[in-house]
Amino acid sequence: MIRFLCLIIALTGCVLAHAEDGSQLWLHYDKVNACHVVTNRQSPTIDIAVHELTEYCKDKLVTLVVDDQLPLIEGGFTIKNDTITASSDIGLLYGAYELLRLQTTESPLLKKGIKSEPYYHVRLLNHWDNLDGSIERGYAGKSIFWADGKLGKQSVLDTERLVQYARANASIGINGTVLNNVNASPKILTKPYLQEVSRMANALRPYGIRVYLSINFASPMALKGTKTADPLDASVQHWWKKKVDEIYRLIPDFGGFLVKANSEGQPGPFDYNRTHADGANMLADALKPHGGIVMWRCFVYGSKHKGEDRVKQAVSEFLPLDGQFRDNVVLQTKNGPLDFQPREPYSPIFDQIKQTPNMVELQITQEYLGQSRHLVFLAPMWREFFHYVHPSKLRGIAGVSNIGDDTNWCGHHFSQANWYAFGRLAWNPFMRSESIAREWLQQTFFSDHKFLMAMQQLMIESREACVNYMMPLGLHHLFSFDHHYGPQPDSFRDDYPLEWCSVYYHQADSAGIGFDRSRTGSNATSQYAPPLNSIYDNVETCPEMYLLWFHRVPWDYRMNSGLTLWQELQEKYNSGVRDVERFCLIWDNMKPYFKDDMQRWNEVSVRLAHQLENAREWRDVCLTYFGTFANRKQKE
Repeated sequence: MIRFLCLIIALTGCVLAHAEDGSQLWLHYDKVNACHVVTNRQSPTIDIAVHELTEYCKDKLVTLVVDDQLPLIEGGFTIKNDTITASSDIGLLYGAYELLRLQTTESPLLKKGIKSEPYYHVRLLNHWDNLDGSIERGYAGKSIFWADGKLGKQSVLDTERLVQYARANASIGINGTVLNNVNASPKILTKPYLQEVSRMANALRPYGIRVYLSINFASPMALKGTKTADPLDASVQHWWKKKVDEIYRLIPDFGGFLVKANSEGQPGPFDYNRTHADGANMLADALKPHGGIVMWRCFVYGSKHKGEDRVKQAVSEFLPLDGQFRDNVVLQTKNGPLDFQPREPYSPIFDQIKQTPNMVELQITQEYLGQSRHLVFLAPMWREFFHYVHPSKLRGIAGVSNIGDDTNWCGHHFSQANWYAFGRLAWNPFMRSESIAREWLQQTFFSDHKFLMAMQQLMIESREACVNYMMPLGLHHLFSFDHHYGPQPDSFRDDYPLEWCSVYYHQADSAGIGFDRSRTGSNATSQYAPPLNSIYDNVETCPEMYLLWFHRVPWDYRMNSGLTLWQELQEKYNSGVRDVERFCLIWDNMKPYFKDDMQRWNEVSVRLAHQLENAREWRDVCLTYFGTFANRKQKE
């Protein structure tokens, strides 16, 4: 097994060396083959670390030491005087990748020495991959795990792709993966699929990655094992216990279940007049003897609290249950209370739930941020979340993956940076966005100072530009139906729930625009902890970036700039377009750096041109539509 993994890595290097097509991600190392590595222990994981350093490290001698007595968090390591020390095998592998990163970025820390430990124990990618090979909200090809429902594929190519995937994740400290969509098929729990999951787990394990599965809550009934899925029914509890035992016989280090229940039509405990706690605890009891966890998603709406402001429903459903969950249940909540919008305030559930562990779910795949067609660096958005929700409030972190079987993994070369940034922030949520962007650029492209300064600044500004040309000043959910790409501020369909329609969220008419979530409206502001509840509730103190999220204001409302709301809205949209125009010029100026790498330059150039076209479309459609109301008010 060890020799096979090393052979795969070696073959991968040979195959990819001939073209700069993005397939190497940030693991863009030059082969050196000059390093001798000494270690005091051997294992598949340490063998990988030895191989990576032998191939790519520029030092003549590196020593790897596992010291079980070191007071380091699992996965932590120290690097000093060409010696990597850790308390576990995986710590040595993480340390090896850190040494290569420091070497590639020419960091001064390479000489000073470092100590590094992961902030979170649970650092997961959530894949929304379906068993037919498609990916929900996937923009980079098909699944690397599932292909048209076919199982048992044992080709070298498949294993090679898994190893590349594992290697990339290990290099940024990601230690878990959920292999299937939260809108889960019950078939994932049948024996043929579990055997396939076991095969994947075997390939991922040496890289410190545990596998998890999303499950359909009604699986025992759907698979004809029971007549009900009631979590308090003894036959259902017995079915889950047997199924979990089966899983752990195949995968001894299986991580646990991710569950989406009673939201968007998914089955759940409400179907039997039970609570989220009843459902989660039943699964937790089955997993507990094996050390597994239940990640129960708090993104819920449209079931128990119909008619209530959608952004309030998670707190309404889960706050009364706080403290009733088993200790191996973690509540997994999206960073914002609506649905991964370009900008939204943090979810107030992080203020309200205090007796049950929480983890945040971030979306890497840019469903609402231009997908893989727009260059939008997401680290500033995630750092914005951590500004309001201190990392210490969370037990773990999950990211909805943006990878597929495209050659460059992510569809857009710069979308790779979001996968990278997620891993770096999962390890250290206090890292600056600028540092992450710079080290990704150095590893992926070049170390030229002018190139780095220009492109780092472009990446840092890209998210704010996207907000401005899509939905500035707190506007939200203005997307086209279903595919969520492109503007449709006038969307309304009788056959859709109102809370899926754009007009419900902006409520524009000649009197004004915005959703009143203050105490005079839906009172969503009351779910936030002091002092933000009162700050958000008062239109005069509410940050302007959230103004139309929390308040309905007239078109002639005077902004901090001195402009009216309508004038400010126009300025924001135009500013976003100007930024993308500038991004295109910057990238054009970078062309001389790519004389030997024209494939990547051309592919990014095409994407930027499309992004500019789409940004102009957003501006023109939205300002024309909202202008019909604002200009009518002016005429009145």
